[in-house]
Amino acid sequence: MQTQAILTLLEQVQQGNLDIQGALEQLKKLPFEDLGFAKIDHHREIRNGYPEVIYAQGKTPAQISEITKHLLERGNNILATRASEAAYESILAFCPEAKYNALGKTITIKRREITPPPTHITIVAAGTSDLPVVEEAYETATILGNRVEKIVDVGVAGLHRLLAHIEVIRQAKVLIVVAGMEGALASVIGGLVDKPVIAVPTSVGYGASFGGLSALLCMLNSCASGVSVVNIDNGFGAGYNASIINHL
Repeated sequence: MQTQAILTLLEQVQQGNLDIQGALEQLKKLPFEDLGFAKIDHHREIRNGYPEVIYAQGKTPAQISEITKHLLERGNNILATRASEAAYESILAFCPEAKYNALGKTITIKRREITPPPTHITIVAAGTSDLPVVEEAYETATILGNRVEKIVDVGVAGLHRLLAHIEVIRQAKVLIVVAGMEGALASVIGGLVDKPVIAVPTSVGYGASFGGLSALLCMLNSCASGVSVVNIDNGFGAGYNASIINHL
């Protein structure tokens, strides 16, 4: 339940348009709603500014659908990450406006508009193989109310590709840099801009990349001062944190 909804509810009681029992019925599911298999945190938006996000991996399509229905009852926008096409089909059955990003494995439903700030987020990716993580970050930041630009396939193997976009890159308020292999792109960009850089190591690479561990360690050891790092393949975490910075 959003802060404004609670304020409206209290005003209705104050003005005599809603009795106390009616207000209690609406408030009784706070601060969370127990579905048996999940406890939906309806207070999250009041505390953190954003409603709860559904991490779909490991949940059945039926569980994801049930959680989605209860979140929609409160007018929330919906974001589900690591979602399968089967989960999307189960939601589509009762919510035809749901959208599925097959590459990023996200489900989004927009029920209310969030006015974006005048600034924007730019996602920069080293290679085409990093696009699944890019798309997860993009969908996350977009549904949270941000303008987002993408610049892809500009890794350090051809720095001229990156430098061709440097003026556009410098215009962003915050940058998400996605890279696998040795993860060097984050350090390069961190040394060229005066904006915060959120680095996302990906699991892209041959055997000695250890499923993204080499990129993670490289980014953590970056000599560029403005670089912070999220977990391997965590496009959601990068998009969420970038949104917080962009809305400051």
